[in-house]
Amino acid sequence: MGSTVRRGLTFWRRSIQARVVASTLVLSAVVVSVVGWFLLQQTREGLLENRVDAVVAEADNEAAEAVERLVAVPGTETDASTQASELAIPIIARGQTRGFDVVLGGAESGGGGLESAGSVYTPGLDTASVPRSLLDHFAQSSETAWTYAPIRTVAEDGSVSTEPGIVVGAQVRLPSDGQARTLYFLFSLEEERETLALVTRALLTAGGLLLVLVAGMTWLVTRQVVTPIRAARRVAERLAAGRLQERVKVSGEDDLARLALSFNQMASNLQRQIRQLEELSRVQRRFVADVSHELRTPLTTVRMAGDVLYDARDDFDPATARAAELLQTELDRFERLLVDLLEISRFDAGAAVLELEDVNLVDVAHRVVEGTRPLAEQRGVTLVVRAPARPCLAEADVRRVERIVRNLVTNAIDHAGPPERGRSRVVVHVAGDDHAAAIAVRDYGVGLAPGESALVFNRFWRADPARARTSGGTGLGLSISLEDTHLHGGWLQAWGRPDEGAQFRLTLPRRAGTPLRQSPLPLVPADARERLAGATS
Repeated sequence: MGSTVRRGLTFWRRSIQARVVASTLVLSAVVVSVVGWFLLQQTREGLLENRVDAVVAEADNEAAEAVERLVAVPGTETDASTQASELAIPIIARGQTRGFDVVLGGAESGGGGLESAGSVYTPGLDTASVPRSLLDHFAQSSETAWTYAPIRTVAEDGSVSTEPGIVVGAQVRLPSDGQARTLYFLFSLEEERETLALVTRALLTAGGLLLVLVAGMTWLVTRQVVTPIRAARRVAERLAAGRLQERVKVSGEDDLARLALSFNQMASNLQRQIRQLEELSRVQRRFVADVSHELRTPLTTVRMAGDVLYDARDDFDPATARAAELLQTELDRFERLLVDLLEISRFDAGAAVLELEDVNLVDVAHRVVEGTRPLAEQRGVTLVVRAPARPCLAEADVRRVERIVRNLVTNAIDHAGPPERGRSRVVVHVAGDDHAAAIAVRDYGVGLAPGESALVFNRFWRADPARARTSGGTGLGLSISLEDTHLHGGWLQAWGRPDEGAQFRLTLPRRAGTPLRQSPLPLVPADARERLAGATS
């Protein structure tokens, strides 16, 4: 049941045709319902008004005729019951042929009800059909009145049937006793109810057919629009998957056909530009690889000459000796740059591979810190490792992991704060759990401005172009580190805040190929979170 609901919701979200058809049906149903209700009300009121006018006129005629007959009665008639029966029986007989019932109330019917003695009525009629409101009216007034009321009749087998009706009352006075009697005429509304039911069924049928017609028309119209859009979507998905030769089929000359033609032109332009960029990228990668490779031979020659000059610097004058030292330093940096360029070219060509083994990140952190300690002492920076006593293992390439951590530590040393401000400290955190292992390198230097954490891994990027690389970096270290991390399926992330330092976090899965969901170490340092919480409180 849950999967069916989810599939239905997914279809609703993804199908614009279904939403348009459903919305059109709902709006059409509301409009048809309102119009149908209005027409039914108007029809009902018209039928009832016509029926009321007709029955009231007929009741007045019957009452007037009864009065004329009573006027013609001789004054010697003194039996009120006989006179009432003689008055009511002809009216009852006419009512049975014309479709109405008659009740002639007794002398006390105004107060005691029609069940009192002296009432004459159509056989089979339940006198309780005359409502109490009408009886009370004639107990106080002699004016003709009418009201709606259900009419109940009793068949010969004792079954009771009820139908809607109109009850009209008019008073007459018998000459025999001089008392007023009330004639009640009960007219059935069954025919009007059947007519109204017929109109209702006709409106419902017409409304249902109209909704089906609207739904079909909407589906056809939306299909004409959605089908080309779906075709364009499928072609766009194939283009995104790299099948650049795919095109949308163009038929006709309408707006959708012109849209498909423009889409195909755009795809052709993109294909041409992508191929140009791929060719340019290939040429650039080959150029970098060729240059880096070809420079190694002259660099080796220059390195040999530089080593000779450097070894003999004690025999030179101070200026020449200093030049030999600078030459040696720049040759070292040039050699590292060539190595990094060759590594970048291998990443760009997709030729980089991993040599996986179980690596203890705690040992890696200690080895890197010991290897960079001379540089840290030269800069006046203190290196601290905070790692658990247990191993933090990850399936990785130890050479590449050490290169990542070395780049992070040397970068932190290069950007650490001045010793006089007590911020010349770099802390290396190591932690692990059942799914991942992580190393975070924290410095307290200049930090990173907002938005720079996404740029710091770009090639040759520097936050301050005027700042020198005192550690002799090439500007490609963090880029290579990011490529090494992606090769492992890990995360390499940066956090920083101006004048509060920065933290770089490397997270690797415990097993190669396992997707990462979280890191054992937070990206934002605990001390930074505490300062932020204190500032907001």
